[in-house]
This record gives sequence, C-alpha cells and structure tokens, in this order.
Amino acid sequence: MQTAPGPDGHPRCAWCLATPQYLAYHDHEWGFPVTDDRRLFEKLCLEGFQAGLSWRTILEKRENFRRAFAGFDIDALAGWGAPEVDRLLHDAGIVRHRGKIESVLNNARRAQALVREHGSLAAWIWRHEPGAHEQAAHQSVTTSPTSVQLSKALKKRGFSFVGPTTVHAFLQAMGLINDHAPGCVVRARAEAARAALARPG
Repeated sequence: MQTAPGPDGHPRCAWCLATPQYLAYHDHEWGFPVTDDRRLFEKLCLEGFQAGLSWRTILEKRENFRRAFAGFDIDALAGWGAPEVDRLLHDAGIVRHRGKIESVLNNARRAQALVREHGSLAAWIWRHEPGAHEQAAHQSVTTSPTSVQLSKALKKRGFSFVGPTTVHAFLQAMGLINDHAPGCVVRARAEAARAALARPG
C-alpha cells in the first residue's frame, strides 16, 4: 500500500486522497477499533452492499442508508419483512438491490441470535481478531486467512453477502486489522487505539 502527502503535508494511505469525504473517513474511522454492535452491524451490511461497487459509492450514500435502515438497529430490522423490502426498492437514496436489502433483514435476525448466545455481536466478532503473526501480512491483499475463516463462520450461522473479500474489508475498517500503510500518519494513532482497547467478551 502506497502513501502520498495529504493536504497538511503528512503522508497518508494514497487511496484516501481521492475526495475530502474519503480523507475524513480515513483519518477518523478506518482502522480504528469498534466494539459497538450497531456500528459493527452497519459496516457488515454496507460492505455487503459494496459487493460489485466501489466503497466511494456506498460512503456517499451512507447517511441515506442509515435513514432507510432505521440507523441499523438490529432489533428493529429483525422485525421487518416484505413491506419494508418493497419500500426500500423504491428508495433512490440507496442501492436498490433486492438480494442485498433482504440480506440486511436476514443478517439482523442472525445477529440477534449471536447476541443472545454471546452477550453482544462485538464479543463474537472480536474472538476472530487476527493474531500478531498475521497482522503484518495483511496489507495490499483483498482476503486473508482470518477473513476466510470468519466468512465461513458467518455463513454457517446463516449470514449472507459475507464472502472473504467483504469480510476482509470489514476487518480492516473496524480495526481488527491495522492496514494503514507504513509511514501513514494515522497508522500510529490507530495502533495506539488498538493497544488501549479492552476487548469485549
């Protein structure tokens, strides 16, 4: 992964400099550890919507997705059905893909089951954090041993749109992996946040 000077002259992961929105996402969200169930579930869903598209497309529509999907409230979405799917298929502010929309509702019910079993979605997700020996090997790849393993575990529990590439992007974004490029000014901050994190469960 390459770096390039940011607006302040400090090096950053080169991909984040495409738009101001990307830069803000990179500097304040991407790679920082998340233990909040709603945010984890939201990201898993949005990565599923990204399949076949660019993250830029999804990021630009993120607030629309949040509005359309009740802020990604797991319990609320678990109770939705065909009427809500039909409504969402007419919402021009999101990606109108029936399979992906239905996947969010299915995955909410699957997430509920995980919460009942493990106390929180975060507790189960963070059990799959890659070990130190894996952390250094992730950069510039689209899948990893951990993403393959977690993808299989999610599918076994009935989740959909959770292939290894989707799950790897989720692990990067939610801070289970620090994939900021060496030399990126944000890498040390993300790593410090990971070091200070009290792992759930």
